[in-house]
Amino acid sequence: MQEPETDIVDFGYEKIPASEKNYRVENVFRSVSSHYDIMNDLMSFGLHRIFKRMLIEMSSIRPGDRVLDLAGGTGDISALFAPVVGSTGQIVLADINAAMMEVGRDRLLNKGISQVEFCQANAEQLPFADQSFHCITIGFGLRNVTHKEQALNEMQRILKPGGRLLVLEFSKPQNRFVAAGYSGFQSLWPVFGKLITGDASSYTYLVESIKMHPGQAVLKQMIEDADFETVKYHNLLNGIVSIHRAVKAQN
Repeated sequence: MQEPETDIVDFGYEKIPASEKNYRVENVFRSVSSHYDIMNDLMSFGLHRIFKRMLIEMSSIRPGDRVLDLAGGTGDISALFAPVVGSTGQIVLADINAAMMEVGRDRLLNKGISQVEFCQANAEQLPFADQSFHCITIGFGLRNVTHKEQALNEMQRILKPGGRLLVLEFSKPQNRFVAAGYSGFQSLWPVFGKLITGDASSYTYLVESIKMHPGQAVLKQMIEDADFETVKYHNLLNGIVSIHRAVKAQN
């Protein structure tokens, strides 16, 4: 008789075996991949595009640098990095979900962006050599990772000394009135999801995953525990979204 799995993790509000989470998350994003960007614009009133531009500005990337766009999905962040790294630089878009990357690949090729490589990869087991990248970004993806501490350790491993990590993610509003209003707006997301994608359950998971994700201070501590330095976070929209920035020690 097989022993029950003891590693239990969150999938939204549901508790599931850790071995199931990647599969469940993959199904969510496969379901919404073709309408993902439309829903992002609707749910953020287009502000996610500004947040991603802020991420690029905070990255300190220069021409010729090598960048990992982790959980890069449909390629928004890679497209913004491309003119910054230039023809001598390289961007690797990595995502666990093939359907999302297929959308991203088509979009980037249509824009004439050719210096992006694609890699289907689990953030907890990154298939890259030590000290491979000048910068790693993960935009709205960390909350979906099963073991976040392990993923952060992997990111630290593959960054060059002095390399930067930037985490753009939903977070916790700092004002209770903002939090209440935002929670009310979130309750509409499954309705929008049903109308636009025909899938309400994926957006129910999205809302729950945001609520279960660690707050700013907790995530800052997790990044520091992964041996990063100069860890700071910047609240956007009163903390509805935040950007955490950290640096790998120079040794």
